[in-house]
Amino acid sequence: MPTIALLALLSAPAVAAPAGPPTWTPDLTVIDEDDSNVSTTGGAVTLGGTAAEHASARTGLATGFLQLTPHTLDQPVNRVAAAVRSEVPAGAELAIDIRGRLGEDEWTEWAEAKPGEPAVISAPAKVIQVRVALTAPKGQTPKLTALTLNADLAPSAPSAQGAAGLSYRVFATREGLVGGTTANGHVIVARDHFVALPSRRGLASKGTGTYSVKVCAANGRCEWAPVWDVGPWNIKDDYWNPSATREMWKNLPQGRPQAQAAYQNGYNGGKDGFGRTVANPAGIDLADGTFWDGLKLTDNSWVTVEYLWTAGGTFGTVRTGGDALNVRTGASSANAQVGLAANFARVKVECQVTGENVTGTQGTSNVWFRISAGKFVSKAYLAGVGTVGRC
Repeated sequence: MPTIALLALLSAPAVAAPAGPPTWTPDLTVIDEDDSNVSTTGGAVTLGGTAAEHASARTGLATGFLQLTPHTLDQPVNRVAAAVRSEVPAGAELAIDIRGRLGEDEWTEWAEAKPGEPAVISAPAKVIQVRVALTAPKGQTPKLTALTLNADLAPSAPSAQGAAGLSYRVFATREGLVGGTTANGHVIVARDHFVALPSRRGLASKGTGTYSVKVCAANGRCEWAPVWDVGPWNIKDDYWNPSATREMWKNLPQGRPQAQAAYQNGYNGGKDGFGRTVANPAGIDLADGTFWDGLKLTDNSWVTVEYLWTAGGTFGTVRTGGDALNVRTGASSANAQVGLAANFARVKVECQVTGENVTGTQGTSNVWFRISAGKFVSKAYLAGVGTVGRC
């Protein structure tokens, strides 16, 4: 029998779109490039066709996402509840995620609206977006047949992160899995450039870098890469967030992945969220190109990760058309390469200098942006950068 559950939603600054009331019923029939492995046949959202038979190499579960058209409200909100009509087989999950727009390509982190527990986003917003997340064992699928959302402004809400953003030292492993499909529907290629984090709260859509990280190795090299997969051990461990708002494992300190606590301290009996014995303390997975070419790693290693969507400031999006962008020690191709910035990755721009004239996807320019101490990229390959001062 269909079940009805209460869930929740969020919002962000105004954009050009018709404003609406705090209660709305979204169109569940539209699928576009932001969606992966879903079908809306007959108005019901399910896992998609033959792709639903291809289980994740990590969890054995098929995953699909339907990202709905952003909805504009008359007033900012930070809390969204959802009424859902669904059918969810045993072992499957149907979740409603909410986020709010903060700027042109800036959003709050995704927050799940659970039964009786509205989603609360990190900052009030007028534009709210909903994502339907479906997971199931092979041969099964959840079914969403109706969704109604209600938003309001909570008396108190989590404050937005400061300019510096969150950064932690965690253990990194190499993802591999070439030819496999990531959680957001990207097919992994050789020498690929992206990362996986163990929570979909920071999962970017395929071909976008809304949620990106800066990951640096002990050798001084760094790569800026989009978050395109969920893993390596858990799928609901947003360890970078404060314990009070963490999805699971709330008794662990902020910045400590559950897998690390399980491996080093026997936390949860040494098991991950699926009951598997944790064989390493990984808090991030790196695609092969990020691992070998960006960071020049030869083995799994401790790295420092900055979760860039938690930071304020000026950002740009790497647009190379394919290969990763060289990051250099100065404003010239003659300067040493000290890292890479993946295509689609978001990078924080600190300031600009005048240097070598470069022609790229964004035109010809002699401006170079400093994106970290001693690390520069050409403006010719960075889109969406606002006004920044000179270094």
